[in-house]
Amino acid sequence: MNRMKKYLFTAILASLLICTPGMAGKKKVSKANSLEVSFNYQRQNGPGSNQYAVWIENENGEVVKTLFVTSFTTKGRTRGNEQPMRGYIKRPACVPTWVKAARANDLSDQQLDAITGATPQTNGTQTFTWDFTDQQGKTVRKGTYKIFVEATLFNASTITYSGSFSTQDKVGKIALTSALTEPDENHKDMVTDVRAELK
Repeated sequence: MNRMKKYLFTAILASLLICTPGMAGKKKVSKANSLEVSFNYQRQNGPGSNQYAVWIENENGEVVKTLFVTSFTTKGRTRGNEQPMRGYIKRPACVPTWVKAARANDLSDQQLDAITGATPQTNGTQTFTWDFTDQQGKTVRKGTYKIFVEATLFNASTITYSGSFSTQDKVGKIALTSALTEPDENHKDMVTDVRAELK
């Protein structure tokens, strides 16, 4: 009798494995709850470079959150008796796509302060994370969004990386495309190896 029970148990186990091929060893891929953006930054010499912005837009092309923009772009730089002037006004080539999309002219100094950071003084990987919230910290609606990374390489030479994704997507990398306004061999390595990944 024991031998019969053992035989039946083995037969049932075998049939279960046959009915669920490939299940053993497979990991369940979960839905993402954040987006990580990173790139390699190499500081360039001279003015007219080293400015960048990272932001998220909804499917209507509206900026829902700016993750980072360099301080010169928003605050400018004063020397001597110069009047304070926002960098994108003083130097219109400063991340112009972000300036237009974010309607920077409509933002107060306090609003800009909240998204502004110092331009890195050393080379290395820069990483930014979006937690699916808007600028006020509220969770955004489910839907399609777009990540942007824009870098002013030198004066009018600007490169922009972008990619679309959904808040319902599972974890994984996002395909990015790039657009360059003007080639600049001397400053092309300012921002490289740009990546975006849902986590």
